[in-house]
Amino acid sequence: MKTIEDLDVAGRRVFVRADLNVPLSGGTITDDGRIRAVAPTIAKLVERGAKVVVASHLGRPKGEPDPQFSLAPVAVRLGEILGRPVAFATDTVGESAKATVAALADGEVTLLENLRFNAGETSKDDAERGAFADELAGLADLYVGDGFGAVHRKHASVFDLPARLPHAVGDLIATEVGVLKRLTEEVERPYVVVLGGSKVSDKVGVIDNLLGKADRILIGGGMVYTFLKAKGYEVGSSLLQEDQIPTVLDYLKRGEESGVEFVLPVDIAISGTFPDTKTQAPVEDFAVVGADGIPAGALGLDIGPSSCTLFAEKLADAKTVFWNGPMGVFEHPAFADGTRAVTQALIDSDGFTVVGGGDSAAAVRILGFDETKFGHISTGGGASLEYLEGKTLPGLAALEG
Repeated sequence: MKTIEDLDVAGRRVFVRADLNVPLSGGTITDDGRIRAVAPTIAKLVERGAKVVVASHLGRPKGEPDPQFSLAPVAVRLGEILGRPVAFATDTVGESAKATVAALADGEVTLLENLRFNAGETSKDDAERGAFADELAGLADLYVGDGFGAVHRKHASVFDLPARLPHAVGDLIATEVGVLKRLTEEVERPYVVVLGGSKVSDKVGVIDNLLGKADRILIGGGMVYTFLKAKGYEVGSSLLQEDQIPTVLDYLKRGEESGVEFVLPVDIAISGTFPDTKTQAPVEDFAVVGADGIPAGALGLDIGPSSCTLFAEKLADAKTVFWNGPMGVFEHPAFADGTRAVTQALIDSDGFTVVGGGDSAAAVRILGFDETKFGHISTGGGASLEYLEGKTLPGLAALEG
């Protein structure tokens, strides 16, 4: 794949497909990690005299304008990070976009409105998607793909547009791909994978593929209760995917046969109700029980203190670590200890540590950890997982052409 160093960008309109899909609360950005991640690529293009046209999606609007998903707050924050004004087009390919792009001088930046306000962006119809890509291509001379969190989507700005313009990868995607190769092709051992989050079904492909690569797989989060149920334990009212139990049993058997160690929690933090993460109200019936002793009606909401110690021990000698998914409901302090313990274990590790984007990356920031202490924090949870599953990612395939 070509990089931005291979493009002559001075005086030319460069379309940068970023991933600025940041969380918003009442129009306020609550985590600007993805904006900061792509800023160096934009800054580099600005320094070389490009006219930079940045585009992204945000949320899941229904193919038409929806004010709650506007990128207007992102334009303001991007300008603050870059230290220069960022013009904002109030549409994607309409009069505002055309006028805003036409007004750009060398070294200036504009951000288009949410790409998903146009149905052509996510359409499954090749012709409709292609027509939107044609309109986007009219706004630029060159294309730079740097939205790693979107490269697993066959969308107009990710898959179709690179075929219409000379293209290259930005620094963010180049870094992400290099990291993922270290997790799949050039692995230093012991290789430990930590998986959490809510559902086993979200991680099926990853576990299946990593069973042939990892030395240990640590399981936490909501998905662990399907593993505990598969072992015959009572899980109360905890999150459970009954239909995934046969799959989990197969994984445990294959792990035993191939020498891959599955590490499950030995104790669980529980409550009778789901905690209020907005008010952070104290949990009156908080308790810690053995992993094989969850009472009927109780909710498992985090791994317990003995499990925190166990997981840290299993990570201590790792030379490579990939972590995706929190260990519990980290948004509430009563159930954040498991996620905090895993995060600290990664920081204490001498190995190459990768935080796999999504909720894991958010947890690192929300819990106040220093992001520079990790080998890499990914910007693309879903894209990272699909790469680790061995899938071809449409956005990367388009950039290789």
